[in-house]
Amino acid sequence: MATVREVRLKSRPVGNPTHDNFEIAAVELKDPGPGEVQVKNLWMTVDPYMRGRMNDVKSYAPPFQLGEVMTGGAVGQVTASNDANLKEGDLVLSQLGWREAFTAPANTLQKLDPRGLPVQAFLGAAGMPGLTAYAGLLRVAALKEGDVVFVSGGAGAVGSMVAQIAKAKGHRVIASAGGPEKVAFLKSIGVDHAIDYKAEKDLTAAILAGAPDGIDVYFDNVGGDHLEAALNAARLFARFAICGMISIYNATEPQPGPSNLALLIGKNIRMEGFIVSHHFDMMPKYIEDLSGWAREGKVTWKETVFEGIEKAPDAFMGLFKGDNLGKMLVKLA
Repeated sequence: MATVREVRLKSRPVGNPTHDNFEIAAVELKDPGPGEVQVKNLWMTVDPYMRGRMNDVKSYAPPFQLGEVMTGGAVGQVTASNDANLKEGDLVLSQLGWREAFTAPANTLQKLDPRGLPVQAFLGAAGMPGLTAYAGLLRVAALKEGDVVFVSGGAGAVGSMVAQIAKAKGHRVIASAGGPEKVAFLKSIGVDHAIDYKAEKDLTAAILAGAPDGIDVYFDNVGGDHLEAALNAARLFARFAICGMISIYNATEPQPGPSNLALLIGKNIRMEGFIVSHHFDMMPKYIEDLSGWAREGKVTWKETVFEGIEKAPDAFMGLFKGDNLGKMLVKLA
């Protein structure tokens, strides 16, 4: 049996995760039994939602357990098969990332047809982050003709797809990101008004500079002061899709909510939180649309790549420092 490495949760973080919260362990990779396959992971993803799973609290996803391997999205290649539906060389999607290789029942894996796309795209633009953008914008926020869209975290995996989907559908887009490099990226993908939130003292004024009449849709990846500014800048009957609030994920004390929530009433704003797993029925249509937009040059994506399983904690921690441009990935092979 071969020896492979995996990342385990060593301790639960207080505030920002550190290297002390992780450990890398070597394990023996067992041969596949009946109905099982052995898979070598090629790529794995790290995502902000995983921070919540490091806490021992009940949520929409179960917490990671101390001393046990962490899990997350991964693309791998079958190296040995004891199942008729998967053969050696097949590419598969799994939730068995944070490890170099694994043996698992074949029916827990999804066979992957790349359809001409890079395989790692199915962890980003063609996967969960892309569908999150698509479902949040089109279904949750109910995007309609003439809407002006504001997206926070616009240079991230989800935010950059929100911006491009809205532009592909002909909308004016305002987006925020941190730093000149990310602002330049936003402009390169067609954002009409890019905001460097690190350089702005008044986010509301910055939004209104790009949308003088206000915004109709806010796609929230950040929360905090971004949500407060979006409420200020919202027009009558605006719709807010609340996807994430990365600004508070590492908070050690409860954070105050926006001081202007009463604007929801007078402006008739509809605010809805959502989890992408409730919208997987949209994936076939999303992949169809994405393929068309990609062919037409309307959609592109960026990746920030760390190499090696030992770099997975660095990649994950980098999410909360804004180190990623586009999708944060770990290349394993």
